[in-house]
Amino acid sequence: MKRRNFIGRALGATAATTLLNGFSLKGFAASTMLHRVLASAPPMNDHVLVIVRLTGGNDGLNTVVPIDVYANYYNARTNIAIPENRILPLTGVSTMGLHPSLTGMQTMYNEGKLGIIQAVGYPNPNFSHFRATDIWMSGSDSDEIVTSGWGGRYLEYEYDAFPNGYPNSSMPDPLAIQIGSSASFALQGATVNMGMSISDPTNFYNFLNGVEDPLPPDNAGKELSYIRSVVKQTKLYSTVIKDAALNVTQQGPYPANNAVAAQLKIVARLIKGGLKTRIYMVEHKGFDTHSLQTDPADTTIGDHASLLAGLSQAVKAFQDDLQFLQIEDRVVGMTFSEFGRRIKSNSSGGTDHGAAAPLFVFGKKVNAAVLGTTAAIPASVTTNDNIAMQYDFRSVYASLLEQWLCVRPTDMDEIMLQNFQSLPIIESGNCNTTTYVFIGNGYWSDAANWKNNAIPPTDITGDTEIIIDPVEGGKCILNQSRSQRVGPGARIIVKPAKEFVTEGDLTQVL
Repeated sequence: MKRRNFIGRALGATAATTLLNGFSLKGFAASTMLHRVLASAPPMNDHVLVIVRLTGGNDGLNTVVPIDVYANYYNARTNIAIPENRILPLTGVSTMGLHPSLTGMQTMYNEGKLGIIQAVGYPNPNFSHFRATDIWMSGSDSDEIVTSGWGGRYLEYEYDAFPNGYPNSSMPDPLAIQIGSSASFALQGATVNMGMSISDPTNFYNFLNGVEDPLPPDNAGKELSYIRSVVKQTKLYSTVIKDAALNVTQQGPYPANNAVAAQLKIVARLIKGGLKTRIYMVEHKGFDTHSLQTDPADTTIGDHASLLAGLSQAVKAFQDDLQFLQIEDRVVGMTFSEFGRRIKSNSSGGTDHGAAAPLFVFGKKVNAAVLGTTAAIPASVTTNDNIAMQYDFRSVYASLLEQWLCVRPTDMDEIMLQNFQSLPIIESGNCNTTTYVFIGNGYWSDAANWKNNAIPPTDITGDTEIIIDPVEGGKCILNQSRSQRVGPGARIIVKPAKEFVTEGDLTQVL
């Protein structure tokens, strides 16, 4: 049997979209990037990435406030500038500080659980909310249209036959979950979305408690009742999500009346409850602060201050909860917004759409440091002046994929579409994978066919991968003369257009 035919490319796309009490689930068939022998092999680790979207375009200069060029900062936005004596200091950092509302994040930085990446953007920025969001979600250049999301391409890389054969014993859970919105474009695969959505935290708890909106007493109500019954019977993910949530009976405290905190509380509960979901996305809305960004009488309070306080309190509560639940070693998070704001404030006490801005990474395993320098703010600025980019946002994605989700650097182009700078975001040592590469032509059992004559041991488990990449025109042959067992956590990958052949009955071999 030719195992390279085990997984086909260009699978016919199917789609099923259902709504369970506000609980939206989308499952799709997607084309593959790599031919994998073990289609259901799990990823090499149990790491989770949590993404917090700040919708609307966050004002980075009032979030991470420059100290070393404070006079120029103040002159550019006298009506909204944070007083220098109110800037929150960071341990070991003298050139910048945080908005006074970010006390939780200040504590996290000083505890070694928060990193700051300055001036993140991309060349030739777009100032439209819709287009800029598409660029950040897809990982495209500003002048190209890409119809898949960066997260969707990663999930295809890890689970390339989805949804065919899913859920299964290796991956019984949703690949990604978006809370607080419909399934994100960032999770879009080549043809279909790889994630599911929980549209509202209230609906999530109603779902757990079996509470449903009342049905109308007419034919439409009967039809809705029927649809609900079909959904409950056929959507296997609803069962695993409910089971995971019910596994957790106690969590740490979260701030009340805080939408993003409510979303993150669900994320922590599902991770602790046992879901193997790789990516979670939550949303914090309201950052399009064109006017009345601050209180005219006190620039440390107002709409933007409230938004930042909500973010800081939510992320700090989430991190504390992860520690309480004893899962903080598994989780890293990041924030992003579709753009920053202009250097100069406007006459309405706000800021207009801009270019680069800082973002945060958080978690026990992040490097708690500031990457980059404070923004170069000239003594005289116009309303058209922007913060210059220091780091491409796709470098952040690529670094998290490589250093946290453990994607091989040689495969990064397939996900990120081109090469990007690697940034020291995550502590070293979180992706220790042993790799064996078949590069010859002939039998698996011949060490000469393996790179550096390094043939895999007869039992491989854990963080181990075998790459089948024979010479042009060659093949890899595995037969019963070789006792080879592939245990949990290990995987075999067959490169595209390469051939892997098995001889005899190998049901007990792989």
